[in-house]
Amino acid sequence: MKKIALALLVALIIPAAAFAAGKEIKVGVTPFPHKDLMNVVKELVAKDGYDLKIVEFTDYVTPNTALAEKALDANFFQHIPYLENTNKERGYDLVWVAKIHIEPLGLYSKKIKKIDELKNGAQIAIPNDATNCARALRLLEKSGLIKVKAGELVTAKDITENPKNLKIRELDAAQLPRTLQDVEAAVINTNFAGEAGLIPAKDAIVIEGKDSPYANVLVVRGADKDSPAVKALVKASNSKEVKDYINKNLVPKGIVPAF
Repeated sequence: MKKIALALLVALIIPAAAFAAGKEIKVGVTPFPHKDLMNVVKELVAKDGYDLKIVEFTDYVTPNTALAEKALDANFFQHIPYLENTNKERGYDLVWVAKIHIEPLGLYSKKIKKIDELKNGAQIAIPNDATNCARALRLLEKSGLIKVKAGELVTAKDITENPKNLKIRELDAAQLPRTLQDVEAAVINTNFAGEAGLIPAKDAIVIEGKDSPYANVLVVRGADKDSPAVKALVKASNSKEVKDYINKNLVPKGIVPAF
């Protein structure tokens, strides 16, 4: 009888432990505003019995690698074109499951106030990852500074007209705020601008419109997109609470909801 009782106890404990482990969700984020938004989501998924663990990264490469290698259950730091390019380059099967917000890319400077103050030969720093590099060049093109070949993943080599002979420097996105002392202007992602104390709506010389196609998305492995945990994460990420948080705290900084 004791052996039977012990066997039943073990049978009950093992599934319970496995279930408890499955209730943890690890999400990789970059600091601002992704970490802030996931802290709101953390409280919401807790109501569904999930413990959200937020893992912070300071670059745009590691979060996708960690997700593909199952060190994470999801990540939240990138827009769709960046995700698609990463899948193509690395052969990952990562999919986006929710659009959350848009971070307009902006041109910033500590040396000029208006775009027409840029001098001939001025240096402009832009992100060096493929999609944000192209996005930055399109922003400069829309501002009338340059013209660029047609195509999605254009680089500085694809500039066809450059009347001011601007010197384009492609640098790591996280380093761009620190280059403002050395260059005339820099195209900076909103999250890194915010970390540096820059307010996009106030400090950007030019900025992408709110209709930008570069929505930041919640990303998971393709095999997990229909799992209960992912569904709970999506529900929380696209909740009224998250939208209200964005409208109250982030819209003044240039960040808008994408749902």
